[in-house]
Amino acid sequence: MRAVDLIIKKRNGAQLSTEEIQWLIQGYTNGSVPDYQMAAWAMAVVLKGMDDRETTDLTLAMAASGDQLDLRDFAPDAVDKHSTGGVGDKTSLVLGPMLAAVGLQVAKMSGRGLGFSGGTLDKLEAIPNMRIDLSEDEFRHAMRDIGMVIMGQTADLAPADKKLYALRDVTGTVECIPLIAASIMSKKLAAGAKSIVLDVKVGAGAFMKTLDQARDLARTMVRIGQLAGRNVAAILSSMEQPLGLTIGNALEVREAIETLQGRGPSDLVEVCLTLGSHLLVLAGKAQNLDEARQQLQTSLDNGQAWAKFREFVAQQGGDLTVIDQPETLPIAPIQISLLAESSGFVQRIDAETCGIVATELGAGRARKEDAIDPAVGLVLQRKVGEPVQAGEALLTVHAADQQRAEVALAALKSAITISATPVEALPLVFESVA
Repeated sequence: MRAVDLIIKKRNGAQLSTEEIQWLIQGYTNGSVPDYQMAAWAMAVVLKGMDDRETTDLTLAMAASGDQLDLRDFAPDAVDKHSTGGVGDKTSLVLGPMLAAVGLQVAKMSGRGLGFSGGTLDKLEAIPNMRIDLSEDEFRHAMRDIGMVIMGQTADLAPADKKLYALRDVTGTVECIPLIAASIMSKKLAAGAKSIVLDVKVGAGAFMKTLDQARDLARTMVRIGQLAGRNVAAILSSMEQPLGLTIGNALEVREAIETLQGRGPSDLVEVCLTLGSHLLVLAGKAQNLDEARQQLQTSLDNGQAWAKFREFVAQQGGDLTVIDQPETLPIAPIQISLLAESSGFVQRIDAETCGIVATELGAGRARKEDAIDPAVGLVLQRKVGEPVQAGEALLTVHAADQQRAEVALAALKSAITISATPVEALPLVFESVA
């Protein structure tokens, strides 16, 4: 086979065979298919799509491109959660400890920032000395000791996805349902979790802009998981405005800590409770969603989730002194607020614009080799539906220098709309797919 022939075949809208997909992924993994040809093929997929069989074949080929963890001997009922990416989405930092605190074993493999969507690993690395690159032995040890791991992909686990994930970020091929589904589910299958909940984001700050797109992605991923013998459900949640109040790595770690201590924003708490409830039911640890929600809420109220987060940070080498004193996390030297020009009610906060601005400040990556500045980002003072007086702060820019702060403020003026009349709060969770 030749890669160029497969590129042309897909460009012309034809289906690739199972053998062709396996050959392409093996070649890309071992280096015989170069980045530029894989980028061309990915763009052909964006333009022409893949059917369910091709998408499943792609997922299985990516999962089989390296080691596949077998957790049956020490974590047979391990669970995992994945978000399709959003702005201000620090859910994993809160939900993981909640789930571990009620007795589930959380085996989560996360990624770095992709486009304007922040990555869980980037957030964790805002904690001094926090290790996210663990060996398989360290992974197993942590699962046995505290029942929770959040780590990056090792070179031997779904290496094809690791390469393609970075390539898509810089070639305009992120927003593609077959590629997103295969990327997510290949990691989930290779990581060995038995029960998986998927948070499919919908709206301006998500890769899926409409409910129809989100349903399509959710159903595709659920089908892949079920065919592979896993318990899978998907939740469709809103990303019209950022989740919580912070965007940026150290800022989001602080908010996660506040949430685990019972002082978090209501939308972040609600998404965590919704996702976690479905996961407890999938794993057979609760009879229904109400019972599951009560278990998770209790873990927040009695401090067990917070205690589990501290155990998790310590287990992976993070500095507990900083966790216990989150004001010592990295702080940007320049902080400037965007003020409301009129009184009224917040009608719109464009999540995509907020994510792009945060990326340009240094909280995310425009290119895969870009460095992250953990201190920079945005802090919202108002959410949609809340009242504001003229001259009050709508949000605060945290920047490395004055020039970047001023550029960010100028870009953000169009991201927030004020209405003279009351505005209803946005819906948060739309539906589930199982």
